[in-house]
Amino acid sequence: MRILNAAQMRKADRGTIEEIGISSTVLMENAGRQVVSAIESSCGELLDGRIAVLCGRGNNGGDGFVVARTLLQRHVDVSVFLLAPVSEIQGDALLNLEILSHLGFSIVEISDEQTWELHFSEISECSLVVDGLFGTGLKAPLSGMLETVVADLNTCGIPIVSIDLPSGLSADTSLVPGVAIEASMTVALAAPKIPLVLPPGENQVGDLIVADIGIPDEVIENIDGLRLNFLTKNDVAELIEPRVIDAHKGDFGRVSLVAGSQGKTGAAYLAAMGALKSGAGLVSVATPSSCLPTVSSLAPEFMTEPLKEDSEGLVSGEAISKVLQLNQDVIACGPGIGRGPGVTEFVKLLLDRAEVPLVLDADALTAVSEDPGCLVGRDERDVIITPHPGEMGSLIGCTSDEVQSDRIEIAQEFARTHRVYVVLKGHRTLIATPSGDVFINSTGNPGMATGGTGDVLTGMIAAWLAQTLDPEAACQLGVYLHGMAGDIAASIEGEISMTAVDLLGNIGEAIS
Repeated sequence: MRILNAAQMRKADRGTIEEIGISSTVLMENAGRQVVSAIESSCGELLDGRIAVLCGRGNNGGDGFVVARTLLQRHVDVSVFLLAPVSEIQGDALLNLEILSHLGFSIVEISDEQTWELHFSEISECSLVVDGLFGTGLKAPLSGMLETVVADLNTCGIPIVSIDLPSGLSADTSLVPGVAIEASMTVALAAPKIPLVLPPGENQVGDLIVADIGIPDEVIENIDGLRLNFLTKNDVAELIEPRVIDAHKGDFGRVSLVAGSQGKTGAAYLAAMGALKSGAGLVSVATPSSCLPTVSSLAPEFMTEPLKEDSEGLVSGEAISKVLQLNQDVIACGPGIGRGPGVTEFVKLLLDRAEVPLVLDADALTAVSEDPGCLVGRDERDVIITPHPGEMGSLIGCTSDEVQSDRIEIAQEFARTHRVYVVLKGHRTLIATPSGDVFINSTGNPGMATGGTGDVLTGMIAAWLAQTLDPEAACQLGVYLHGMAGDIAASIEGEISMTAVDLLGNIGEAIS
C-alpha cells in the first residue's frame, strides 16, 4: 500500500480529476460518506448521542460538511462548528456548506477564543467529535485559537475521529510539530500519509482506517517521487506460492549459517530454526569447532560444519575456504559470531569472494563498521543487511538516536549507494532497496524487544531468499512474518513474558 506525502496526494487528486474524469465534488462526497461508514462500523453506538463536527476552511472542512449531511440523513443528532469565517470557504467545500444551508441546517461560526469557550461546554457533552479542521494542507504548527481548540479537545475525554490526518500533523513528516489532535480513529483518504504509520506521529492516530474514495490504484502507483510502501497482509500473501505435490527438499533452497561462538551458541540455534520454520529445504550451521558439539546437540533438524577458529574461539579468516565450498544457495552470517580480528578478516573475505547471495547481521556488521566501503552488492550477487539502529549508526558514523531521527532517509541512502538491501530493525522495521523503494512493516510489538529475535529474523530472511531468489520479496516475507509471529506469541504469552523461542513456535501459524 503506497504511502503519500502532501504533494503526492495533490497529484493523485489532480490525476483522478483530469485523467480519469472523476470530479473533485464526487471525491469529496465519497470521502465524507466513507468517514461515516467507518464510524458506523467501528463505533456506531456513539451515533445514538450527539455528534459535533468541527470544520476548517479547506477541503478537510468540506469533507466534514459531507459527514454532517450524511449523518443528518441517517437521523443522527449532529452539530457543525466552523472554525473560520464563512466568507473564506471556497470551491467544493462552499458547495457542501451551501447544501447544508438549503436543507435548513445552521452552522455555528467560531472566529475567536471567546466564542470557542462559549460553545466548548456544548461540545464537551457530545458523544463523538469529528475532526475536519486540517488535512494534508497544513504547513505550520497550530497557533492562537486553533491551538487552544485542539488542546481543549484532547483533554475533554470525548472520542475523536479525524478525517485524513489528526489536525496539527503534517503529511510530510512523522514528527509532531506542535499541538495535534489525539484521535481515537483516523480515516485516511485514498492512502495513508507518513505520520499515520511512523512514530511519533502515529501515536496521535488511534485506529487507522484507509478509505477508498474513488482514486484508482494505478493513479497512486504512477505518482513519482518518494516511494514509501506500507506492507500489508495481502501484499505478503501474494509472495507465498503453494508447494507442488511432488516437491523435494532441494526445491526449497540450501541455507548456510555462519553463526555462534562460546557463550553464544543459542544465536546459531535460533537463526537455524528460523530458517527451517520458514521453509528452507536444507540448513547447515557452520560454527567454530569448539562450539560444534553444543550447536549440534540443540536440534536434529539442521546440519553442522566445523570451522577453524582463532585463539579466542572465534571464527578465523582461514575458515573462508570451507564455507565457500559448502553446497548452498544463500549464506547468512553474523548471529553470535563475536568480535575480533579473525571475525573481521572472515567477513571481509566473505564479501569479496562469495558468489551466492548474502544476509549479514549483528557481529558481521560490526566487523565491517570501520570499513563500510567493502559492504557492497554486485549485479551477480545480492547482499541483505539487517542492522538495528546502533549497528546502522556504526556503519555511517553517527549515533543510534541520529539514525532514529531520520530512519527513512538513512536506510534509503545507504541501500542506494552501497547497492544492498537494508532491513533497519525496530518499531516499524524498514526495508530499503537499491532502487530507492522503502517498505514500512505493519506487524510486530514491544514484546519482541528481547534477546534472540533478531537471530530468528536473519534465518527467516535467508530461508525466503533461498526459496524465492528475490531479495526484495525475501525481505518483505521475513520481516512481515517475523512481526506477525511475534504478534501471535504476544497474544499467547503476553508482551512481557514472550521470548524468541515463543516467536519461533508461531512462525507456522503466521504463514498459515
